[in-house]
Amino acid sequence: MNILIFASSMDKMINIKGRLLTLEEPQVMGILNVTPDSFYADSRMVTEEAIADRVRQIIAEGASIIDIGACSTRPGSEPVDAEEEMRRLRVGLSIIGREQPNAIVSVDTFRPEVARMAVEEYGADIINDVTGGCDEMYRMVSRLRVPYILTSVQPTLRELLMTFADQLQQLRNYGMKDVILDPGFGFGKTLEQNYALMDQLERLAILELPLLVGISRKSMIYRLLGVDPAEALNGTTALHMTALMKGAYILRVHDVKEAVECCRIYHAIKNQE
Repeated sequence: MNILIFASSMDKMINIKGRLLTLEEPQVMGILNVTPDSFYADSRMVTEEAIADRVRQIIAEGASIIDIGACSTRPGSEPVDAEEEMRRLRVGLSIIGREQPNAIVSVDTFRPEVARMAVEEYGADIINDVTGGCDEMYRMVSRLRVPYILTSVQPTLRELLMTFADQLQQLRNYGMKDVILDPGFGFGKTLEQNYALMDQLERLAILELPLLVGISRKSMIYRLLGVDPAEALNGTTALHMTALMKGAYILRVHDVKEAVECCRIYHAIKNQE
């Protein structure tokens, strides 16, 4: 299998419009859902006051990135149309700009036209595409010149690596440089496949790209433990440490304070080497 490498993780940096985000220490990305139907009820922020409170909380608790999403991707959900997604995002992005104008902002969307709006109208810094991408999106993010989070919906490590290799080639052909890989826990995978992938996560280092892991309160945790999302924080933290030990650079989370503490403990361990 021929895997093309075009942004070495040895640099441990992401170029965000000329501003370098270091990955020498793990980073935390706080989730801001401006949608009424996220799978985790406590993460739903639909009023302007609630959105503002959440924005301030994410930064105060130590996250370096805010990831805003306005269209639920939970299993069985019906995506809203692009117009409604953009309406919600305009509200949320305006509040972020007001409350935390220096924050690094990632926009969780699978629509190229929504990505363009967020970057061109509000200066969004990163596009987070949980669908695995398409040629139209690749062309768009390359034109916008913002880092792109590429998510896999493949069920096994072998299929994931092969698909990533093809997708990275397409992105390279468009001149894309800053790509972050998300193995896509919870997307297109059974519970058993999620844990098999976690067990082999360190093998993604062959791609030499920063790795983001988004497992916060997901069904792979609460189904295994026989609880609901509201009771899945302990399991989430356990998997966060596992992911960090296996090479994750960024954790995408609902619970920022706990994830930041997890990163600090991991960093203290690594500093002993």
